Amino acid sequence: MRLRFTDQARVASVGVRARKVRAALSGLGIAIGVAAIVAVLGLSSSSQAGLLAEIDRLGTNLLTAGAGHSFGGEQAQLPVEATARVGNLDGVEAVAHTAAVDDAKVYRSPLIPAVSTNALTVRAASLNLLDVTATSTAAGRWLNAATATEPVAVLGASAAKRLGFDRVAPGRRVWLGGQWFYVAGILAPSALAAELDSSVLIGYTAAQRYLGYTEIVAGKAAAGPPAALYVRAGTDRVDAVRGVLAQTANPQAPNEVDISQPSDALTARAAAEGAFDSLFLGLGVVALIVGAVGVANIMIISVLERRSEIGLRRALGATRRQIRAQFLAEAVLLTVLGGAAGVAAGLIATVVYARNKGWQVVVPVEAWAGGIVAAIVIGAIAGLVPALRAARLSPTEALRTV
Repeated sequence: MRLRFTDQARVASVGVRARKVRAALSGLGIAIGVAAIVAVLGLSSSSQAGLLAEIDRLGTNLLTAGAGHSFGGEQAQLPVEATARVGNLDGVEAVAHTAAVDDAKVYRSPLIPAVSTNALTVRAASLNLLDVTATSTAAGRWLNAATATEPVAVLGASAAKRLGFDRVAPGRRVWLGGQWFYVAGILAPSALAAELDSSVLIGYTAAQRYLGYTEIVAGKAAAGPPAALYVRAGTDRVDAVRGVLAQTANPQAPNEVDISQPSDALTARAAAEGAFDSLFLGLGVVALIVGAVGVANIMIISVLERRSEIGLRRALGATRRQIRAQFLAEAVLLTVLGGAAGVAAGLIATVVYARNKGWQVVVPVEAWAGGIVAAIVIGAIAGLVPALRAARLSPTEALRTV
């Protein structure tokens, strides 16, 4: 007698439906393993997609030139004329700059101990800094031509948190360089210029007037030299500008200029998003193995408990092959149900987390398809020994337990 596939599937499902709690518990390991695999691959792909979209939005044409170190290891300085020189380069669209005012410390009030600096840096900044670095304000306003000349400051995202500010209010001040500076705004986190997050930013004129940040140039006092230049180049001229940026910024000592491209760090971070995938995938595989052992154990117990059923079916004409196929199909069905539940759980976790982060939801086909295939393979392997054991039972031996 030959059973059709639908009949074989119905017979295989009897064991699962008759022992629902046991089936659910044995399939749980499979579900956890598959969910881990789908979630890890889905979240990693969604994170990378979100980061790459952020890179496209911010642009890859920003270069930075910072003051490096001399051959003797001493801190170097960029010339005061560096900004103007770089701005005249062919292919440069805009140049912004900042200067660290190292002698000035910032506190929430003059009552704070001098050693509690919160690792914040006071920086003088050009007015076009936010436009060039693609940074925005989270609260309040950025410096303008008027406030850049007065004791007015804008806090970086991390600086605001360390100082205990979450919004801008009229009259709010910080104790900066031994005097009060009014807080005009708070910046959003800067992806391309992370150093701004832990900075308190003021205008160059204010730095010169209130903090003494000056340098004599051609016999006249001028705001001190910049410490970092932020250069927006034409998209097709980035490599050309990068090649001459150090020599242009400091012709006398180009080796003392550090050149970087912030988008490279973001791209590297996008590539590193999958660095820990192997670890979590390994944990998922371990869960699958544990689930496979559980399924094999359940199927062996099932064979022992159902000896009478096996004997009765054999007495009614069922072949060894049909008995073997029944228990093997039951094991596969059990793992497939667990795998399907795991895929659903992994997809839900990916969608919820990715949308919460504002990422595009990306779940690779190999994630969910691989989970289902893995469940089928595991079911076949886990159910093979119990199925062979059931098929070897003779009708007379099996019916002795009736």
